[in-house]
Amino acid sequence: MSAAFDPIELEILWNRLASIADEQAAALIRSAFSTLLRETEDISCGIFDARGNMIVQSAIGTPGHINTMAIGVRHFLRKYPPARLEPGDVLISNDPWLISGHKHDFTVVTPFFLDERPTGWTANTCHVADIGGRVFSADAPTVFEEGLLIPILKLYRRGEPNEDLFTLLEENVRVPREVLGDIGAQVASNEVGNRKVVAYLREKGLDSLESLSDAIIENTEAATRRAVAKVPPGEYSHEIHMDGFEEPLVIRIAIRIEGDQLTADYAGTDPESPNGINSVMNYTEAYTTYALKCALCPEIPNNEGGIRPFRVIAPEGCLVNTKYPAPVAARHLTGHLLPFAVFGALSQVIPERVVSDGSLSVTLQFDGKRPAGDGFLSTFFNAGGMGARPDRDGLSATSFPNNLSNTPVEVVESEAPFRFLQKELLTDSGGAGARRGGLAQVMRLQTLGTEPLTISAMFERTRFAAQGFQGGG
Repeated sequence: MSAAFDPIELEILWNRLASIADEQAAALIRSAFSTLLRETEDISCGIFDARGNMIVQSAIGTPGHINTMAIGVRHFLRKYPPARLEPGDVLISNDPWLISGHKHDFTVVTPFFLDERPTGWTANTCHVADIGGRVFSADAPTVFEEGLLIPILKLYRRGEPNEDLFTLLEENVRVPREVLGDIGAQVASNEVGNRKVVAYLREKGLDSLESLSDAIIENTEAATRRAVAKVPPGEYSHEIHMDGFEEPLVIRIAIRIEGDQLTADYAGTDPESPNGINSVMNYTEAYTTYALKCALCPEIPNNEGGIRPFRVIAPEGCLVNTKYPAPVAARHLTGHLLPFAVFGALSQVIPERVVSDGSLSVTLQFDGKRPAGDGFLSTFFNAGGMGARPDRDGLSATSFPNNLSNTPVEVVESEAPFRFLQKELLTDSGGAGARRGGLAQVMRLQTLGTEPLTISAMFERTRFAAQGFQGGG
């Protein structure tokens, strides 16, 4: 059991920690080099206790990052336990099976010390502009062709950069300025968090985060379990039909509720694909638990305690629990559909708490040359309509469930040789119903260069439209 905190005091301490995580995110976005971080905000930040439990997360962030960090930081602890760490050490990895599911996401984890004692961790995950290999796509037949893999290593030792690792990165990516600049922003973000947390502990007279972490996590877990227990027990099933790559695929889910425990079981889901749309188990867990929390207890802050009442299982080697070395670069095309599988199952028992099907963000990457002859790499996201909500229409051109921002036209045109000819909402594209889905958007753009471009367009739901719930279109 955790130490007793006065409820008001606990709320104040809790919110203070959350504000520090938000400062981490602000520092990261403001110091980032690429539009993926500065504009799209494809990031997440969190604060962890010494045991690797996530205590708080930043308000800005994508669930595919924050909930995989909640699992993945423990891998860093196993590789580098406190006895192997010193002040100034910074750890990094982009291993898909340990963290967020593909190599384009770097996770940076930094221990903080109080009186020379490792007392906890700050961490963030960001999508970097490039990681070598093929361009960002689902085309590679194995993970080996999807770019450079960095196992859990020290990026900094006692405050000094690991020059060999930085050189390796610089020589293997297409846009080293953006990639190394963003990694530097990740390091700076954690440093901001570390300074703030240590000052906070000293101010409050705390010699560790353990008792506060336990109180926060226990409160969250208890509240989440109460929310689960309010749902009638039983098993609720649903399936999602997706475009796949060459052939359509099916995701199947069964949600079983027994008291205050919930199991999401993906048995029956199609086998893994030969193309890079496979989701690793970490990523599957992240988007499943996110959707469950949205439906059952969205008002409760997200941390370790909010995950414990949920169990997510899937057969090894299936589309949502892929085995190494399967390709995974475009795993979001599968992972972002998982919340709709969850909502489809729960719509049978709590339809007033779920969002209906929506579109997925379209990811576009262009690799080519500017008119002046120098190379460029441009990646940007744009969203269609969010599904209808129980009590109101869905939001137009809004990324759900990944919580990313649409990349502004002006930013794309300033950084790449493009001119947008059209960008507008598509009338009546939201589907008929008492509550309508959000509108899609139409874009037309032209390249200003004369050299050929390599274009990678990653999208879903061209064969199987998003489905309405409760009779909606």
